[in-house]
Amino acid sequence: MTVAVDAVSNRSAIRFSDIIYERIVGMIADGHFPVNERLPSETKLAADFGASRPVVREALERLRADGLVVSRKGSGSYVRQRPDSSMLKMVPVGSLADVQRFFEFRAGLEAEAAELAARNWQPSDMERITEALLAIEHCLRNGELGAEEDQALHDAIAMATSNQFHITVREWFKPHFAIGHSVTRSLSLKRTPEQIRSVQDEHAVIVDAIFARRETEAHDAMKRHILNARARMFQGV
Repeated sequence: MTVAVDAVSNRSAIRFSDIIYERIVGMIADGHFPVNERLPSETKLAADFGASRPVVREALERLRADGLVVSRKGSGSYVRQRPDSSMLKMVPVGSLADVQRFFEFRAGLEAEAAELAARNWQPSDMERITEALLAIEHCLRNGELGAEEDQALHDAIAMATSNQFHITVREWFKPHFAIGHSVTRSLSLKRTPEQIRSVQDEHAVIVDAIFARRETEAHDAMKRHILNARARMFQGV
């Protein structure tokens, strides 16, 4: 297996590491690299993918950050968990790394939005947020996807900041937000009822903190929720 790509610049090298990252994720998902087994060495992976070792190393660092592989000193990298292969079918080809980076971006952005919402919400915001939370609950009870309802809750929280830039950013990146919500909600339908409920419980904690005007708690609860959503993308079923 050889991928012929000429990484002649730093920009293209970064892009090539994303390609390698996605290929390795796919090979873990389909069982080519089994859980608890050691990955080939950096040298072997570099030869297989036609890449330099620094490019491979960058891809492995992202895999470690995502919790898919773990390094053992003096031994190499080992597969830690196997994601659901259907996840790769939901994400546009070649964009998995960007989807994960967007979760990282969201963790900071939406945590700040929750904090501002706790400080600034008005009665109309409370009504909007409550309606969105109940809509997700309705989807859960009926076994529906609820991706749009999930996104509506986060939109409502952004509106409650009373800061037009939080609202504008969500409009600018609406397709990116939609992919994240769609993938995580789709995967959640394969989880146990307890796991599905835990996601809604995270929403409830965020909303309770916002309505109680506990700014720091709202910030931290939202950040945990986004990072948990990012991690759930790679959980097996």
